[in-house]
Amino acid sequence: MDLSNIIIKRKKAPKRLGRGTGSTTGKTGGRGNNGSGQRKGKKTPYAGYRGGSLTFARALPKRGFTPPRRKEYQEVNLADIKNIAKDVVEVTPEILKNRNIIRDEKKPIKVLAKIDGEFKVNVIVKVDKFSLRAKELIESAGGKAECLKR
Repeated sequence: MDLSNIIIKRKKAPKRLGRGTGSTTGKTGGRGNNGSGQRKGKKTPYAGYRGGSLTFARALPKRGFTPPRRKEYQEVNLADIKNIAKDVVEVTPEILKNRNIIRDEKKPIKVLAKIDGEFKVNVIVKVDKFSLRAKELIESAGGKAECLKR
């Protein structure tokens, strides 16, 4: 490569605005007639601004209540415990985490009674919470349903 191969691209000249009504962008300079868009700087006061009417978020009705300290449980089905129980005697949050059934062993866990078929596995399950049906099924199979105190 040498100097004869260099391609110099010409920089495009900026559009000349407001140079008389004869040019296509004269008088208002392509900005329209009125409103905040006509002025220099910020086009609208804030995101969600709808030209003086109520913003979209404020126009929607408020419904319900979200408690600030709500406990969200990680759900584990009895079908998952049935699959694990072939290898272990005691099901704990650490074992559930190792088997990729839950994401975080520190967050609370609840066992639900979702299972196809019957639950006939003698196993000790130690988690934070049980549904009534899940607790009944575990204990009727000869196992133990123990709540962790954390």
